[in-house]
Amino acid sequence: MPFNTTQLQALPTPSYVYDRALLDSTLAAIKAETHDNTSCHVHYAIKANDNPEVLSAIAREGFGADCVSGGEIRAAIEANFPASEIAFAGVGKADWEIRLALNLGIGMFNVESREELAVISELATDTGTIAHISLRINPDVEASTHAHITTGCAENKFGIAHKDMITTIRQAQSLPNIDFVGLHFHIGSQLLDMSDFESLCLRINELQELLEGEGIEVRNINVGGGLGVSYDDPDGHPIANFAAYFETFRRHLKLRQGQQLHFELGRAIVAQMGSLLTRVLYVKHTAVKDFVILDAGMTELIRPALYGALHKIENVTASERKETEDKVMYDVVGPICESSDVFAYDYPLPRTCRGDLMLIRSAGAYGQTMASTYNHRPLPQAFIL
Repeated sequence: MPFNTTQLQALPTPSYVYDRALLDSTLAAIKAETHDNTSCHVHYAIKANDNPEVLSAIAREGFGADCVSGGEIRAAIEANFPASEIAFAGVGKADWEIRLALNLGIGMFNVESREELAVISELATDTGTIAHISLRINPDVEASTHAHITTGCAENKFGIAHKDMITTIRQAQSLPNIDFVGLHFHIGSQLLDMSDFESLCLRINELQELLEGEGIEVRNINVGGGLGVSYDDPDGHPIANFAAYFETFRRHLKLRQGQQLHFELGRAIVAQMGSLLTRVLYVKHTAVKDFVILDAGMTELIRPALYGALHKIENVTASERKETEDKVMYDVVGPICESSDVFAYDYPLPRTCRGDLMLIRSAGAYGQTMASTYNHRPLPQAFIL
C-alpha cells in the first residue's frame, strides 16, 4: 500500500488520493527513455486525469499536452503547458473550440475527417490564423484490448481511412490557411503486448513509402499513446514498461531525416499514482452470497460498470487488524441504484466489517475525470499525498 494509514483515516470518503512521489518517478522514467532524442515529444493526455496540481507537475517537467476539448485546452494553458506543445484531437470539435485553439496558436490539430478539415480552413481564414494540422489516419490495426477502447480498426469512428490518405492530404495542401504538418495514429488503450505497437510501426512504414512515391513530405509522425499498466499488481509494477514501449518504436519505426516523433500518453503516466478511498457502509449476508457495500460507486469510478474493468481492492483496516484468517469471497458493490454498480464479483478479501477503510487501486486514470453526480451525489474530492 503506497499511503500512510494515519493519513488515510483523516480523509473524507469517498475521495481520490494521489501519490505525488510515484508521479514524479514515472515522469523521470519517461524522460530517462527519451532524453537523448531531441526529435521525441511526449504529450500528456489530459482526459486521463485533469487534476490541476497533477497537470502543473507534468507541465513543469517539460511535457506537452494532448487535449480533446476546448475545456481541456483551457486547463492545459492554466497549468502552463506551452500552447505550441498542445495537440488537439477529437472527432467532434465545435466551432468555438477550433477558434479558441487557433487564437491560442496551438501546435497542431489532429484532424479526423475531410469535413472537419474544411471547417478548420474556413475558421482559420475568418480569424486570419494558420492551422497546423496532422491528419489522423485509421491504420486498420487490431489491438489486444477491450472492444470499447480499441480505436484503430476500420469500423471505429476515429480517423480517416488510410485508402483516403493521399486525397485528403492533397485537399489539405489546397485549402487556405492550412499547414499540413504530419500524420496522427492511435490504435487503442491499455495495450501491454508490444506487438500491437510493432504492427502500427509497420503500417506507418508502408504509408510513408506511399507518400514518398507521391512526393509528399511529412514533418511529424504522431503515434498516439495506449501503453497499459498492471491493474493486477500495482505495487509490483508501479511504473509502466516505458523501456519496452519506446524501444519498440526505436527498432521498428523508420523515421525520415528531420521527422519529429510525437507520443500521447495518459493512463501510463497517472493510473498507478491514484487510488479511490472508500469506506464500508454495510456487509450484507444473503443465502446466496455476501456483499460488501461501499460509500463509493460507479459515480466515483465508472470503469468497472463501463468496461468490466477489475481493479485491485484492499481492506486497509483489516491490514491494521492483522487479519490472519482465510479470505472471504464478497461481491464488492456501491450504493448507486443500478445493478451494474459493482466493483468486483466473488472477490477475496479479509473478513470485512462496517466502517472498514478500503482502497481501490490503479484509479488515477479515468477515475476522477469520469465521475458524475448521478443520484445527486457530490463529486469526489482529491488529495495529493
